[in-house]
Amino acid sequence: MRSLIVCLPLLALLVVAGCDKPKPKPEQANASAQAGAPELGPNGNILDRSHKGEAMPAMPFSAPGGAPATLTAFRGRPVLVNLWATWCGPCVKELPALDALAKSEAGKVKVIAVSQDLGGDKQVQPFWKAHGMRNLVAYTDPKMALMNALKIDVLPTTILYDSRGREVWRVIGGKDWTSADAAKLLAEAR
Repeated sequence: MRSLIVCLPLLALLVVAGCDKPKPKPEQANASAQAGAPELGPNGNILDRSHKGEAMPAMPFSAPGGAPATLTAFRGRPVLVNLWATWCGPCVKELPALDALAKSEAGKVKVIAVSQDLGGDKQVQPFWKAHGMRNLVAYTDPKMALMNALKIDVLPTTILYDSRGREVWRVIGGKDWTSADAAKLLAEAR
């Protein structure tokens, strides 16, 4: 009992000391966000700028029909790369917005979706048609080489590259790509 009486004042001091830490000033919080600390998006997704400036990998994946493709082939204008899978609920939910974005941004930003499904084209093409995708091309990466090269652990993940092929940011989790917030983010690559 005596040790409890001695410990209670020490515990109270620790609690008070922890509560006394000053909150960061708004300019400090902004500096940390600009330095690459992930930011929570409006729908619970994460905006990650920690890879800003990294070059897009030349890792090959497949175009429909199996022809080889690389991200570097798209350099020259901003590229929005979405890694997704047919079994991923948030991925499937955001596909219509990505399809609409591909149409509205045609000629300004190239929007590509790269499936990480192990079944490749045979699995993805029927899914694509069944879901009415008309503006996006269904690329595939059944070996997940691109996902590994980009150090991605969560699907969907969408990465914006500028026209020089340098990463601007990545969004981890689903997003409404037709929203005003998305338009503001896309403007960062122009």
